[in-house]
Amino acid sequence: MTFLHQINPVLIELGSLKVHWYGLMYLLGFTVAWFLGRSRVRAGRLPGIGEQAYSDLLFYSMLGVIFGARIGYILIYDLDSYIADPAQIFKIWQGGMSFHGGLVGVLVASLWWARKHSMNFFDIVDFVAPLVAPGLGFGRLGNFINGELWGKYTGGGWGVIFPHADDLHGLGSAELERMHASGMLDQFARHPSQLYQFTLEGVVLFCAVWWFSRNPRPRYAVAGLFALLYGCFRFLVEFVRLPDDQIGYLAFDWLTMGQVLSTPLIALGLVLLFLSRKSPTLQPQPTTDAA
Repeated sequence: MTFLHQINPVLIELGSLKVHWYGLMYLLGFTVAWFLGRSRVRAGRLPGIGEQAYSDLLFYSMLGVIFGARIGYILIYDLDSYIADPAQIFKIWQGGMSFHGGLVGVLVASLWWARKHSMNFFDIVDFVAPLVAPGLGFGRLGNFINGELWGKYTGGGWGVIFPHADDLHGLGSAELERMHASGMLDQFARHPSQLYQFTLEGVVLFCAVWWFSRNPRPRYAVAGLFALLYGCFRFLVEFVRLPDDQIGYLAFDWLTMGQVLSTPLIALGLVLLFLSRKSPTLQPQPTTDAA
């Protein structure tokens, strides 16, 4: 069974004002992170830290995600294109956000906040790690709605047909629907790799890390599990996701930039989990009046 992708990336259009699904997905991710983090703050998972200080942490992390993800994508994936047309930098609603760049941005924000509050950097990273996966999941839904980052052909008469991926975008909606109904487009069915990533990097990763972090864990453990699982999930999905056209495969006709960038995360996750075996555990201290 195939699905013809004809989803409008614009949710609401009022004159020149356009609200894109992709931007809404980021807003949902930050909103969920706020509520999840606030519940952990109220439970004392950041001893001595109140909701206002946590709000600052989330705000700086949001800036880190947006700027880090955008700059990371430009530097890693498509620098020449943005040099040729710098105005593209501001068109975030069209996609073009790198998880690895966003991760660096969040780590920088967390480091700055941790120093400001005289806390151990990895205690903050362990606190933030369970809050990240919902945003990743919503982001992948945004990629799917945008019809970008599609996968390889399934070759089995099932999958999603992305007209923009196969030079079918010159055809009108009615013509595409007619061809789809007759089975003429089945050969263009692709893996919905965005939905695979939504499931693994969003749902499964969140459930695993959130469940693991319900009880206090030794320093490095929660961050280590997050890095290990994300790295493994991303590495696996890359086998059915097409690489960016401007980069292509880096080696062996299968190695992608996503896999290269995810391999260090897998190694880092293993190292952090090993270090956690002999590390102290931050105990909850419920508080309501800390700044």
